[in-house]
Amino acid sequence: MIEIRWHGRGGQGAKTIALLFADAALRQGKFIQAFPEYGPERMGAPVAAFNRIAENPIRIHSGVTSPNVVVVLDPTLIGPVNVLAGLDEKGTVLVNTPLSAHEIKKQLGFSGKVFSIDASKIAKECIGKAIPNMPMLGAMVKTTGILEIEPLIEEVKGKIQEKFKHKPEVIEGNIQSVRRSYSEVKSE
Repeated sequence: MIEIRWHGRGGQGAKTIALLFADAALRQGKFIQAFPEYGPERMGAPVAAFNRIAENPIRIHSGVTSPNVVVVLDPTLIGPVNVLAGLDEKGTVLVNTPLSAHEIKKQLGFSGKVFSIDASKIAKECIGKAIPNMPMLGAMVKTTGILEIEPLIEEVKGKIQEKFKHKPEVIEGNIQSVRRSYSEVKSE
């Protein structure tokens, strides 16, 4: 079983992307859990969302305390939030930042795998808004190899077509952002 923790701020889509990832994983024959953790937070407040993914039924029903993968949608959370809490040194960290993975690794003081991608820039260029969740999904899939990218893109496309059926540019922009981040993510 692989456990993923998504860190973001309200409005950046951490909860949405954890749910989209779960739908894509389910379609690829995986067992999955997806759930957010937040209280009365408002737009901009720190939030976390979680996934569990496995080849067999998942029998645990508690919070994720020892993730294998940590995805940070907002680099300003590094410091105020302990994004590495419970992460083993064999784990993976992916950060949305214009900094290199080497710089982030140094900033975090983490000896495991570290990846970076400027997801906000990609989102701004592809959909016109700096909402990093979709590009972070593509980067996370690339860095972990958990799912196949093409079936994931088909599932995501189907889901966002429901929501944005009258805005085809938003649909194509989001798909483009997933593909770009999948190919542009950098390791340390």
